[in-house]
Amino acid sequence: MSRLIIVSNRVAPISEGGPAAGGLAVGVYDALKETGGMWFGWSGEVVSSGQPQLQLVEQGPVTFATIGLARRDYDQYYRGFSNATLWPAFHYRADMIQYDGHDFEGYWRVNTWLAQQLVPLLRADDVIWVHDYHLIPFAQALRAAGVKNRIGFFLHIPFPAAQVLLAVPPHRALVEALCSFDLLGFQTQADVRAFCDYVVHEAAGEIEGAEPFVAGAPVLVRAFGRSLRAAAYPIGVYPDEIAQLAKAGARGKSVRTMRQTLHDRKLIMSVDRLDYSKGLVERFRAFERLLDQVPACRNNVSFVQIAPPTRSDMHAYQDIRLRLESELGRINGRFAELDWTPIRYIHRQYERSVLAALFRQSHVGYVTPLRDGMNLVAKEYVSAQDPDDPGVLVLSRFAGAADELTGALIVNPIDIDGMAQALAQALSMPLAERRARYRDMIAQLRSNNVSVWRDTFLRDLAQGNGQRPAANAASEKATAARGKTARKRVAA
Repeated sequence: MSRLIIVSNRVAPISEGGPAAGGLAVGVYDALKETGGMWFGWSGEVVSSGQPQLQLVEQGPVTFATIGLARRDYDQYYRGFSNATLWPAFHYRADMIQYDGHDFEGYWRVNTWLAQQLVPLLRADDVIWVHDYHLIPFAQALRAAGVKNRIGFFLHIPFPAAQVLLAVPPHRALVEALCSFDLLGFQTQADVRAFCDYVVHEAAGEIEGAEPFVAGAPVLVRAFGRSLRAAAYPIGVYPDEIAQLAKAGARGKSVRTMRQTLHDRKLIMSVDRLDYSKGLVERFRAFERLLDQVPACRNNVSFVQIAPPTRSDMHAYQDIRLRLESELGRINGRFAELDWTPIRYIHRQYERSVLAALFRQSHVGYVTPLRDGMNLVAKEYVSAQDPDDPGVLVLSRFAGAADELTGALIVNPIDIDGMAQALAQALSMPLAERRARYRDMIAQLRSNNVSVWRDTFLRDLAQGNGQRPAANAASEKATAARGKTARKRVAA
């Protein structure tokens, strides 16, 4: 049986029921621990001196292969091009893109270096699955090193419309690098359409089987002298496991304390990383509008926002924290009473069992990102509910999860009045309607859990497309040369 090699920017240590990690980390680990294999990537350590050394650690069926980054590599590859350029661009925030040609060179250099660290660990029949925007050039670097294994790529964040991607100066080099993979996986059909639109209109490529874009039904892409396939593979969760975590977490001290302090008030719950793409300021303002428009909610509804820190050494994230805390103080100062604080804002992480229990305790799950690839919090919220008395999910139409969770109240996160109205509807929704919406959503989550996501993607990766041009040293050398020329031209 072929070994599965997972490659991601960060190899996150995950313990069962431990601190909650991001969607990529949870999804990847849940997939890998069932099959066994290797997880390769950055350790999270920034090495101040000397050459970073690869570390191998066995944990059950999984080998963790991690390596640190030098300070310059961290600044250029991670803080620079990945998170100051690609992250805002892929989340449709062209106004926040910061581009530096040296950072782009560092991004490409680190991808090449990481690929070189992985090559000696590979076996001939390994299947390689690369994850997310930090590692777009990874397959091209492996191909240049002579690796012939099948290599798939999954993008956890949105893929932007072509006109947005054009705002990134080296956009062509990035898409050409993506075409070195054998299979590209996206969260939604809209992401597949955006990629194919770029290929056709900006790269003079060809698409076969482009309509309709059905999840899990790959289309054939021909571009930059290569053939590959692309499809939507919406990532899932294990809903029954989350339900068990919710029941276990309900016995914890923090959840019991929350119940006591609520005093029979209804609870609105949000959990997000502190990121400008999550629509947190708009979310606070919509709750304020609810209190304005529905006075009966005052002192009868509490809103808890848990927002763990992320990328706190970047100015954009420092700015969003200051804005959010300013809104928090203004709204609480306006509406708070001696025995009630409207918004409880918590800037720290909690264990997964605690979060699941809080979801189960709440009457409304409030998930309204401005743009999100999937948003597993939405799926975890539904999974954690009591089937006999479920809460209501208020969900942004711009989260990938909105395609599947049609039982949610779907909102536009820019529409403050619309979100306030959805909150009011959720808080007053009859039990029979809540149960019906929950049944529809939990059935969807069970039919497309993490195992289905993994198995479908890896099945398609193993099948190949049957029309890929024969790989040879000359074609791989030409591809690498074109990429190098493009990078020099952009940097200049």
